[in-house]
Amino acid sequence: MIKHIKETTEYLQSKGFNKPEIGIILGTGLGQLIDDVTITKEISYNHIPSFPTATVEFHKGKLIYGKLEGKTVVVMQGRFHLYEGYTLQDITYPVRIMKELGIKTLLVSNASGAINSNFKKGELMLIEDHINLQGSSPLAFKGVEHLGERFVDMSQPYDTELNSKFETIANTNNIKLHKGVYASVVGPQLETRAEYRMLKTIGADAVGMSTVPEIIVANHLNLKVAAVSVLTDECDPDNLKPVSVEEIIAMANKAEPQLAKLFRELIKNL
Repeated sequence: MIKHIKETTEYLQSKGFNKPEIGIILGTGLGQLIDDVTITKEISYNHIPSFPTATVEFHKGKLIYGKLEGKTVVVMQGRFHLYEGYTLQDITYPVRIMKELGIKTLLVSNASGAINSNFKKGELMLIEDHINLQGSSPLAFKGVEHLGERFVDMSQPYDTELNSKFETIANTNNIKLHKGVYASVVGPQLETRAEYRMLKTIGADAVGMSTVPEIIVANHLNLKVAAVSVLTDECDPDNLKPVSVEEIIAMANKAEPQLAKLFRELIKNL
């Protein structure tokens, strides 16, 4: 992996991806933040050596470099998932590349289902903690100790200073921002009624199919990290109605202006 990381990093540097300060991962239906970026360079994932390729039709699959609120950023427009057939090492490879390019802070977004009955679709949730239900770890491979500490402490995986700033920005701008625990599952199927009950019992406030692997690797690399979920559907097992991916994406798009505002204001104040 070290050889591949070096090759990928050198390729991107040769294309002008020089010393970004902040990395951003945009999740399902959350690509509009790109409109706020003054883009200097953009490269499709399938042109980057050793980079995975997005296979989900609603993920754009581009790495973008430019300026946002005066800061140099590198943005993943589209991410990777276990349900696409990738390994956890594939999924988190871009985080390692962004770190090698120079980022110190990683901001992550996702679309997720609301488990907490006090949360409603279209609202946002600041992730305070998570539950990994994906069956493994992106650090569970031979030689991981050459890339960082194998036994990473996860007592505070989300940066408290960044989270506090997000809360202040939300209050100032009248944005409803819940706080809660995010559970990450494999997917791609949505959950059954029994699974939603189980998730609520173990303490999850929202559920999705991403984010946790990237957070684990960000902590492995000593990056400051924060993540916000857009709640796209309500997962009440006693009143569960069928939901389509198209509906989930539509709700993510509707809620995205508030998410973009949070990200812009945070980046401005970093």
